[in-house]
Amino acid sequence: MDSQDVEALGRAFCAGDPEAMRGVYERFSPLVFTLALRAVQNRQDAEDIAQQVFVAAWRSRGAFDPAKAALGPWLVGITRNKIHDLYDLRTRSRRNESAVVETVHAEQSTTDTESNVLDRVLVLDALERLGSPQREILHLAFLGDLTHATIAERMNLPLGTVKSHINRSLRKLREAMAVSDATS
Repeated sequence: MDSQDVEALGRAFCAGDPEAMRGVYERFSPLVFTLALRAVQNRQDAEDIAQQVFVAAWRSRGAFDPAKAALGPWLVGITRNKIHDLYDLRTRSRRNESAVVETVHAEQSTTDTESNVLDRVLVLDALERLGSPQREILHLAFLGDLTHATIAERMNLPLGTVKSHINRSLRKLREAMAVSDATS
């Protein structure tokens, strides 16, 4: 198709001739599709963009002036705009997804923090109710990270007594935590 044929096609297209639309599509769809495919690297997206370009071109054919611009560059401009629209859509979509993920993580973090604080308060309260020497033994075992033998030596108690105190104290703490979980 020579330049005079393309100009005539542009005038007929601008006038709203459906056959001209078919000619425009046959002539320029490979160009539009190739530009879209190179830009978006996805065949389905490129096909969607090409379709959008020709629909937009047909709808806005009244804005096309064959005396001012050639049909090819005008279609390339529409193609660039549709590619840009897709990039904007993807960017907004990613931003929205990130915002949702951040919100969910923040809510989980807040919930986890509140839950952890509540658990700590409940454990400390239950420890206070244990009394001596159980409280000191658990403190040394879990916060001091000492072995049972070291605790027995340090507190001048038999090893079996230390183990018994730890078992009974842990059972009481479990019961206290179970009661607090049941009430919340």
